[in-house]
Amino acid sequence: MLIDAGAGISAAPDRIEAAAIAAEADGYDGFNVPETRHDPFVCATLAARATERISLRSSIAVAFARNPMNVAVLANDLQLISGGRFQLGLGSQVRPHIERRYSMPWNHPAARMEEFIAAVRAIWNSWATGERLAFRGSFYHHTLMTDFLNSSRVFNSPRCVAAARAVCEDRAHGRALALPASVVARARPPQRALGRSRNPVRRQCRRV
Repeated sequence: MLIDAGAGISAAPDRIEAAAIAAEADGYDGFNVPETRHDPFVCATLAARATERISLRSSIAVAFARNPMNVAVLANDLQLISGGRFQLGLGSQVRPHIERRYSMPWNHPAARMEEFIAAVRAIWNSWATGERLAFRGSFYHHTLMTDFLNSSRVFNSPRCVAAARAVCEDRAHGRALALPASVVARARPPQRALGRSRNPVRRQCRRV
């Protein structure tokens, strides 16, 4: 079993950084960074620079407030900064926040989330392999990637968690999407030398 820590849900960036340092010193396996009052990628960057061992996860970053390209860039940058310790956790939020707070579209959320994840992975694959970016979906199209914009420094697969359990309902199509831990790619390989299983159970404890 892996035990994760996390700062208070509305903690300021400097408090999140301090909590990550303390969590690593206390022996926690991972540290979760929420998205409420502050940007989770900024806070995770501070935590990455201040720690050496502990895994770091956005828990969660709001997918529908962004697009797959900028999420792919942010996640890859954090993976580089952290030395391969970052795990990208995505969530949908709810319709009022997406439409009225972020001024972004909300429709078919289950299908949109599934496609969002596939687009992020396609972008990473293009960077890693040099293959032409040609992602065409119902909600997202990514078909342009020049050498000037190609992030050549990409960690070997698996690079980031594509989604830490995203559950949302698409009422128009009567479908629900649930991405369990079994489909989540880990950002770091299992530490078998420490006797950890291939698919360890994670538990989170919030620091106070």
